[in-house]
Amino acid sequence: MRTLAVVALFWLAGPVAADTVVPVRTIRAQEVIAPGDLQLRAVDVAGGFTAVDEVAGLEAKVALYPGRPVRPVDVGPPAVIERNQVVPLTYARGGLSIRTEGRALDRAAVGDRVKVMNLASRNTVMGRVQTDGSISVSE
Repeated sequence: MRTLAVVALFWLAGPVAADTVVPVRTIRAQEVIAPGDLQLRAVDVAGGFTAVDEVAGLEAKVALYPGRPVRPVDVGPPAVIERNQVVPLTYARGGLSIRTEGRALDRAAVGDRVKVMNLASRNTVMGRVQTDGSISVSE
């Protein structure tokens, strides 16, 4: 009987408002978010960020509006490569190492996979963005 009463209390209880990160101004897509652009507000949302420092320094993937919670799918690491940027391509396997230039076909952050057109052969290859801004081409 006691267990039934506890379960009933959980069902009857409304949503709990927790501190959630929200923008204080409109943040456009592809804009890097500064700590001053955010604040904590009591909002009942599941899966939102609970600390400003978790979001500061990330890039908005979509427009973020004031007062609306910032969700993990709305932000990501900032892009280091822009579309149509000429980037160094490297391919290394065993003792073989090839370096050439390519044109990025999309924006990408460190660790992202991106399509790149090899400028010498005009072939499109896939590679992973490295911390130095180069693309490591895999098979």
